[in-house]
Amino acid sequence: MSRYVKQLACRFHPEAILIEDYRAGDMICPECGLVAGDRMIDVSSEWRTFSNDSDTKDMSRVGAAQNPLFSTDNFHTFTTLGTGAGALDESGKQKYTNRSNQMSSEDKALKTGFDTIRQMAGRISLSTRIIDRACLVFKQCYENKCVRGYSQDAIAAACIYIGCRHEGAQRTIKEICAIATNASKVEIGRCFKKIIRKLVDNNQPESMDTKNLIPRFCSQLQLNEEILIKKTAIHIAQQAKEFCDIQSRAPESIASASIYMACAAADDRQPLKDIATATGAAENTIRQVYKKLLPKAAELFPKDFIFKCPLTNLPK
Repeated sequence: MSRYVKQLACRFHPEAILIEDYRAGDMICPECGLVAGDRMIDVSSEWRTFSNDSDTKDMSRVGAAQNPLFSTDNFHTFTTLGTGAGALDESGKQKYTNRSNQMSSEDKALKTGFDTIRQMAGRISLSTRIIDRACLVFKQCYENKCVRGYSQDAIAAACIYIGCRHEGAQRTIKEICAIATNASKVEIGRCFKKIIRKLVDNNQPESMDTKNLIPRFCSQLQLNEEILIKKTAIHIAQQAKEFCDIQSRAPESIASASIYMACAAADDRQPLKDIATATGAAENTIRQVYKKLLPKAAELFPKDFIFKCPLTNLPK
């Protein structure tokens, strides 16, 4: 239609821009009123014209886009159980009971898993992008049948954990365990490892990195020099991997110890208890990692860092 409209013009005023009458489907010249084209097809959105839908925000009558997460297309209508007199027979039972047959067993299982993922993700306010990625991983697990024997909560939690790492919004395993009420940390960890082994190479999530955790941890603390401490803690954590023997430590523990050291050097000291609460790491673990960082403190800080607390006065 767009090509036809470009060629269409008034024979008396070829340069005039035609006006389209959407109701009649006519193309009219604004200069002389000549109908240059009629019965034009309207390719814009189709809207409802029902009187009882006048207050609705979305007036589009077309359905939603096809959902690639389900095995079958979603261009069909689902009927619900009726509540009026016409939906019941003489004995008061439903006349139409074929609603359960309108969705395949595979789609039912997928829908249940997707609902579980959305419910868990809502507890820590994860973005739609992460939820969609987690649902995609769940579908791949269901199709490959690689997580049989695990509970629904463990599978959903593992998919959310992978989804967060895929989208660069990493969460610690403890944070994921907190939203999975019916699954243990061991079960989620085993499920996660089994899913990772089955995923193709291009779908492998990136490894956990402290630089993705530190900004979020710092935002949960009431820091006076948040930007400075955030930048310094990231540098300390990256340097510590090279100069300190902390390879066996969890990323959240390294991030916690780096934040603790950066706060002390910037003279914005935070209680170890508050840092442990924000990061989810144990106080004793943070203290052990910090003690490994302390002997190499001079090599861990950025060269342009201005110490408000001398290295010799850092907490022992």
